[in-house]
Amino acid sequence: MPTVGVKRDLLFKALGRTYTDEEFDELCFEFGLELDEIERQDLILQHEAIFSFTNCSTSEKEIISREQGDSKASGASDVILYKIDVPANRYDLLCLEGLVRGLQVFKNKLEAPRYKRVSPAGREPQKLIITKETAAVRPYAVAAVLRNITFTQERYDSFIELQEKLHQNICRKRSIVAIGTHDLDTISGPFTYTAKPPGDICFKPLNQTKEYTATQLMTLYKTDSHLRHYLHIIEDKPVYPVIYDSNGVVLSMPPIINGNHSKITLQTKNVFVECTATDLTKAKIVLDMMVTMFSEYCSQPFTVEEAEVVYPDGKIHKYPELAYRKEKLSSEFINKKVGINESTEKIAQLLTRMCLRSQVTGVGDEIEVEIPPTRSDVIHACDIMEDAAMAYGFNNITRTTPRTYTVANQFPMNKLTELLRQDLAAAGFTEALNFALCSKEDIADKLGKKISDTMAVHISNPKTAEFQVARTTLLPGLLKTIAANRKMPLPLKLFEISDVVLKDETKDVGARNSRRFCAVYYNKSPGFEVIHGLLDRTMQLLEVKSARGDGYHIQASEDSTFFPGRCAEILVHGKSVGRLGVLHPDVINRFELTMPCSALEMDIEPFLGHTAETTLTHDVPMQEVIKHNFPTQDDSSQTASSRPTSTKTVFGDMSTPAGLKALNDFLADKSYIEGFVASQADTAMFDAIPSAPSPTFCHLMRWYNHIRSFQRERASLPSAKSQFVLPASTQAPTKNTSDDDDDDMDLFGSDDEEESAEAARIKEQRLAEYAAKKSKKPALIAKSSILLDVKPWDDETDMSKLEECVRSVGMEGLLWGQSKLVPVGYGIKKLQIGCVVEDDKVGTDLLEEAITAFEEYVQSVDVAAFNKI
Repeated sequence: MPTVGVKRDLLFKALGRTYTDEEFDELCFEFGLELDEIERQDLILQHEAIFSFTNCSTSEKEIISREQGDSKASGASDVILYKIDVPANRYDLLCLEGLVRGLQVFKNKLEAPRYKRVSPAGREPQKLIITKETAAVRPYAVAAVLRNITFTQERYDSFIELQEKLHQNICRKRSIVAIGTHDLDTISGPFTYTAKPPGDICFKPLNQTKEYTATQLMTLYKTDSHLRHYLHIIEDKPVYPVIYDSNGVVLSMPPIINGNHSKITLQTKNVFVECTATDLTKAKIVLDMMVTMFSEYCSQPFTVEEAEVVYPDGKIHKYPELAYRKEKLSSEFINKKVGINESTEKIAQLLTRMCLRSQVTGVGDEIEVEIPPTRSDVIHACDIMEDAAMAYGFNNITRTTPRTYTVANQFPMNKLTELLRQDLAAAGFTEALNFALCSKEDIADKLGKKISDTMAVHISNPKTAEFQVARTTLLPGLLKTIAANRKMPLPLKLFEISDVVLKDETKDVGARNSRRFCAVYYNKSPGFEVIHGLLDRTMQLLEVKSARGDGYHIQASEDSTFFPGRCAEILVHGKSVGRLGVLHPDVINRFELTMPCSALEMDIEPFLGHTAETTLTHDVPMQEVIKHNFPTQDDSSQTASSRPTSTKTVFGDMSTPAGLKALNDFLADKSYIEGFVASQADTAMFDAIPSAPSPTFCHLMRWYNHIRSFQRERASLPSAKSQFVLPASTQAPTKNTSDDDDDDMDLFGSDDEEESAEAARIKEQRLAEYAAKKSKKPALIAKSSILLDVKPWDDETDMSKLEECVRSVGMEGLLWGQSKLVPVGYGIKKLQIGCVVEDDKVGTDLLEEAITAFEEYVQSVDVAAFNKI
């Protein structure tokens, strides 16, 4: 947000009254502004607080006294300055004049002025002629004249400060628009805007005492703390833009510096304003802001003298445009969006307070809103609605409870991603997270591909060569990570699950995200079997069987990234989802790697059955056209009565607390009974629960509420893969009361019931005794015998010292054994040493990392043998 610095006393004088700091802070909040901390006028504030209010009664003298001492502050000013943060698109509030005008209209003390463009009396309008040479640098220009203006020191300072604020804001640091202001009485039209080689441009720049060529000025201003930031805009151009008057006097060399000849002073009465630009729309907005803000100081307030701009094709346009436009909208739209209930007349009054003249048309609740040239930020009906809400007062809007609620749930694609990450890490691979942007070379040349074939989304104005495009593959990022960690112990096993960006003309933004999984294995041998095994494990986790047609399989393929004959395509249900193989040596060399590498990359979105991307833009109807039929009490009872009578499930009886607790524990880390989307398994389990569970079963309660929202579309949910609800127990046959039938007597019924109860009691007693006996047995400790090959750097390495270092590695669950030196070749020997480890406490990766830490002696560590004990 831009910050506007104004003198407090001058501001209060213009407003016609004084305020306390708290009162003015409240006024700013009501108007949509923020009164920030006070600093000196020449200090650029870096603010962080939003709608915060701190010490706002600081003068320049107090600041210097606090920072440098009382002696230094003796000559400082006691004027108190207010620093006010304004929205970035409210260009009309970037100076004292616009700020006061807006607040006065907001407080109903002033009507919004009407700005007029007038023709000069008794003379031709000033002309600005644009030549065709400017097309190579800044092809557009606009101009206007402020006639009979009166400057004071405060007005002059505000005039200059507004130019700088606009330069830093809408002008994008002069790269889009550059403003030039000149004393019209010192120059004569018509003016010519052209472009020349820098050596042909010579003039005396602002506040300099001698003339310089444009080339010399570029060298001069390289050390200027202010102007050096703008040199790059035209520095590399073959021609520089320049504006001359009819006598050949240089007015300015945009966007760098004005000429000293036409410099504005406090005595200037007529101001010629010109704006050169690469964007004509922005130029017209900037010109409108400059002249509307300071036209109130002209002899005819709020009038601006027009100027003619002649384009290279001969067309003549008059500026400034000062265009008013009208929009129509309904009061119902504003009431509904803001959450209020005001009459059409009241809303029209609220908009008028925001400098948007409004009146009721009489056609229903329609309001006609006039947008002045100072409000270029109003581009949609929502902007008008926002102003109405601001004038009404955000604090005056009644707080209400939302009419609808939703049950939050993790995005299925993210749920699947998290589960895969955990299991891939358990498989011994380390996760990496790389930048989503990369260079063109990374995704094309280094992988042996053409950039035109990659479907890459290009960044229009990249800051560095490292971030030119959005990545289309995860492989370059992992290879660069390996290159940065080449000194780490081998093998290096990395994976990443993240999004890539691909061009897609069917999307409204022309591109889409695609979730990918990529893994690499880097070692002295390619290790294709490791990557292939990881693919099998991944498919096992995704519940995809190895079979052609209805499962997955791989088949030979060719890809420039992979070694010929060592690449395979991954097919799932007959469709390609990725590739795996051994990387081509050229690819490995381009990423500054020295050892072979295998890689796997595949798309994981198809395994959810639908795309992971949802539409973010859609048409929102102004009125609700779908009436929701919420279930009544009768509907609920009917649904409950239609449920199956069985409450027996694989988790236990759902009519008992034990069964509910078992299901609650099962759902602690799951969203659904099976898989990653709702299915018939969920609805069947839902029906088995007699009533809503207690809030104490938080996971079950969350799942229950979520599945209840699927009742309407439950028939369309995927079928269950397993049976979780058990059939109801068979009931005993109904007793026949006929006295003539002798077969209805159950002579053994009561005895069986007694024996069943006694058997159950004995069974429970024996199970308890067995559990107690088993708990006293010591747990078995899994151990392994490992034989390690520790290789030195050369034949000069002290092997005894090397063995001493290895044996110095101590861990709980590690016991070193015998060792010997084994010749390798060329007089070099390696240390072969055995050890016994407890599997739960010591791993091979941990051992290798600890031993390779002795970099002075150890080159590498390999596992020669591994046996379970």
